[in-house]
Amino acid sequence: MINSVWQRVTFGGFALHQWREVSYLHRFLSPFRQWRQSSWLLQQADGLGLLLVALIFALAPYVSTALIGVLLVACGSFWLLLTVSDEAGDGLTPVHLAVVLYWSVMVVATALSPVKVAALKGLIKLTLNLLLFLLMARVLRRPQLRTSLISVYLLSALVVSVYGLRQWFFGAEALATWVDPTSALAGTTRVYSYLGNPNLLAAYLIPAVMLSAAAIFVWPRWLPKVLAALMLGVNTVCLILTFSRGGWIGFVAAGFVLLMLLVYWWSIHFGPFWRRWALPAFVGGAAAFLVLAVLALEPLRSRVASIFVGRQDSSNNFRLNVWAAVIDMIRDRPILGIGPGNEAFNKIYPLYQRPRYTALSAYSVFLETAVEAGLVGFCAFLWLLVVSLTQGLTQLRRLRQRDDGQGYWLMAAIATQIGLLMHGLVDTVWYRPQVSTLWWLMMALVASYYVISSAKT
Repeated sequence: MINSVWQRVTFGGFALHQWREVSYLHRFLSPFRQWRQSSWLLQQADGLGLLLVALIFALAPYVSTALIGVLLVACGSFWLLLTVSDEAGDGLTPVHLAVVLYWSVMVVATALSPVKVAALKGLIKLTLNLLLFLLMARVLRRPQLRTSLISVYLLSALVVSVYGLRQWFFGAEALATWVDPTSALAGTTRVYSYLGNPNLLAAYLIPAVMLSAAAIFVWPRWLPKVLAALMLGVNTVCLILTFSRGGWIGFVAAGFVLLMLLVYWWSIHFGPFWRRWALPAFVGGAAAFLVLAVLALEPLRSRVASIFVGRQDSSNNFRLNVWAAVIDMIRDRPILGIGPGNEAFNKIYPLYQRPRYTALSAYSVFLETAVEAGLVGFCAFLWLLVVSLTQGLTQLRRLRQRDDGQGYWLMAAIATQIGLLMHGLVDTVWYRPQVSTLWWLMMALVASYYVISSAKT
């Protein structure tokens, strides 16, 4: 009974392919399907989709947000073209339904916003990201294309990390006050590479660390595996050298989840003893390593200690004051919020801000969601997370039974989602396109396995 209810809550019991087959809208679009069958170019649809998406992840760290926006429009337009000319069948997943529900709440929040024009701009940005998700969820159903896209991102992230390490060795000008000037780390270099902000760089690298770890097992032959191991080391070191406390929290959380999933994946081959003790041994070893690293390295120890000093740290004090103002905003518009986007936030926040504590966002993804779309939007966001994680773990069990190596990408995606959420507790850098596109890539990776598993069972 409980399992049946949970299946309904997470859309696990919906026959989505049957819905498309009997949809009047899909029947209305039949002329477009006939046109597509005669188009040579659209016969290569998935390859073209991969090319458009790969351009975003290859160029995102190095180009302006305006150019990323143009590429997002191109991806969204291409997805619409494919959708109106598509055959009925697999493609929709429970994650798609949860995404549509989340977007629908944001549409209503925009319509009821006190600053509708500003909120509409935010809705457009969100819609472009969701269209990217839809295109990626379609393209990534093919394992070769999935591995290719991840490889493009990892190679681009390697360049970003190498430049970040160069900043550490040769110095880099701080573009803002990123460390409390009264702390012991006031003169410490915080690397930011091409992204211009160490917190943004840390969020960008969390997926790179998890996916490079997975690549060690997925990529064939020893030379690519050596490259993946090199990526893992370089990305990890660069992430640590951002000295982003939120990034560190996300990194530790993601690493912990990935470690647990790897032990679960391998445990099918373990003997009775290791099936019982492998997880405590791995987790205990990782925890001991982290504690020793913090105790042995003074800069690391000082930065970690600053998390627990409360308002004595200027960054902590700033966030606490911003959060207090944001909670007041939520209290005044608790149902559907002020509407999505940073422009809507910037128009309303000055009415609530504490003196001298200007802010461009809520500095917490969860508070940002609540202030943009109220408690309704916050619940829709949590529902999306629950559906995604449920589907991810369900597909992982199926892949584990078949010992399908593509499951390593899925483990990395689930771990990255947890890591970005933990980082998002204290920051909102993932609303920047360099990170938001990665978040929706993880969602698309989870959704992409639904069709594969369903087709084979």
